[in-house]
Amino acid sequence: MAETFDHGGGIRSVRVPIPDNPLGHTLVYVVDTDRGPVLIDTGWDDPGAWSVLAEGLRACGTDVSGIHGVVITHHHPDHHGLSGKVREASGAWIAMHAADTAIVRRTRETRADRWFTYMAAKLTAAGAPEEHIAPLRDPAPRAGLPGFSPALPDREIVPGELLDLPGRRLRAIWTPGHTPGHVCLHLEEEHPSRLPGHGRLFSGDHLLPEITPHIGLYEDPDDATVTDPLGDYLDSLERVGRLAPAEVLPAHQHVFTDGPSRVRELLAHHEERLAGLLGLLAAPLTPWQLAERMEWNRPWEQIPYGSRNIAVSEAEAHLRRLVKLGRAEAVPGSDPVTYVAVDRA
Repeated sequence: MAETFDHGGGIRSVRVPIPDNPLGHTLVYVVDTDRGPVLIDTGWDDPGAWSVLAEGLRACGTDVSGIHGVVITHHHPDHHGLSGKVREASGAWIAMHAADTAIVRRTRETRADRWFTYMAAKLTAAGAPEEHIAPLRDPAPRAGLPGFSPALPDREIVPGELLDLPGRRLRAIWTPGHTPGHVCLHLEEEHPSRLPGHGRLFSGDHLLPEITPHIGLYEDPDDATVTDPLGDYLDSLERVGRLAPAEVLPAHQHVFTDGPSRVRELLAHHEERLAGLLGLLAAPLTPWQLAERMEWNRPWEQIPYGSRNIAVSEAEAHLRRLVKLGRAEAVPGSDPVTYVAVDRA
């Protein structure tokens, strides 16, 4: 049975399940406009999730076929997965930031073999053991991979501009970090309960009440640009904190108030984590070795294969930030490359 909630002021949400994922669900928001309801995110592409979304929309007084548009905070499948089905059922437009639209386009055009080869090379460079890399070289799992072709958006979300939602004032705030094109959406309207603050913020995965989003490398097999996702995220956090919204409507967990306080907690968390990593880097470590020693939600031995890849990407993002800040450096001549803290005494 679909769980829905009325947030007042023509905003409702549907809890759309994510199969086999500890996050549990994506909060899909239904925003009333003068041309019909618009969704913010859509949920995972799964038959059960689709049924819950459809049921939830009916409970909200509408129907999938009546959706006017879909606004996507970022390209991840628990947010963008059902967008294509919604568009097929309703004729709705789909809007996304250009940086994440480029990832969607690349995902649709890149053969699976290219991704496997790229990931094997990345993990080798990160110092992953051969037993972890070997499955990526084995053609057997490739044949069993399901096709993944995310819907190509047909509208661009332009940072700083109001979205074309008649009767609403919803402004796009570019918040890269979790993905290069992640956006938060600032509803510049008085809170229906007149809570103190400036409107409401649909925060996607950028600002969550109790957990921190994954910040890893921006993966692109055809782009060697050295990005700084963690630096992007921290800068974006400060920008969102300055908005001081009355209420934050995230894509996971639950709605909360006092966004600036949560921003301060996250900034402090990442500073503490960077400091902790410097302690680990008293001796040279590869990104894989650093990931093994970092604190996760479970011991390294219990982290599944795919999650280890995500963990290594997060370790690399933190290393890039430390290097950019001049607090760590690569050890010349090391292969795979190791990193060590810089003595600032």
